[in-house]
Amino acid sequence: MKPGKVAEAGMSKTTLEASEYSGAVFEKIDWSGADLQGISFYECRFVKCSFTDATLSQCRFDNCRFEGCNLSLAKLRGSSLREVSFSSCKLVGIDWTAARWPSVALSGQLRFEECLLNSSSFFGLFLQELKMEACQAHDVDFTEADCGHASFLQTDFSGATFHQSKLVKADFSDATNYVIDVRTNKINGARFSLPDAVNLLRSLDIEIVD
Repeated sequence: MKPGKVAEAGMSKTTLEASEYSGAVFEKIDWSGADLQGISFYECRFVKCSFTDATLSQCRFDNCRFEGCNLSLAKLRGSSLREVSFSSCKLVGIDWTAARWPSVALSGQLRFEECLLNSSSFFGLFLQELKMEACQAHDVDFTEADCGHASFLQTDFSGATFHQSKLVKADFSDATNYVIDVRTNKINGARFSLPDAVNLLRSLDIEIVD
């Protein structure tokens, strides 16, 4: 597809004749339950598309942007994401560990803004300089993830799991409902805002009085 060309709504996997797309814009396309294999997207935009329960096998998304899309329960089987951003997207129940991550750790590969990320897993991933701002991240698993220098501004972490996580210099300003055990997570230089910062003390053997 030529750069800047807009794909028509209703386009299906069978119409994706090329294995590579550059600078394309896909709008209101329903790939729910589709099986996309070995397709590369470079500097593409996806606007109000649905990938619900889709299987993305060995695909590549490089410098792509998703706006108002639904990728809930999508399966990222060996797919790579490099400098990909999601804005106002629904991304519930995604196992991000199933994607293909570079052998050389790179920072700032993912950005989420005003997204719904509930029940997803980032277990053990290198996520330095991750942007997850103004999102809802209920029951998300960050166990053993390296989120150094990440920005979690205004994100709701109700039920999220932080265990053996590296949160060095991460910014939790105006984030809410997080429970982070300061004894089992590295939080050196991290930023927190009151009143939720009081939650950091709950893991200690101390008594908090009014």
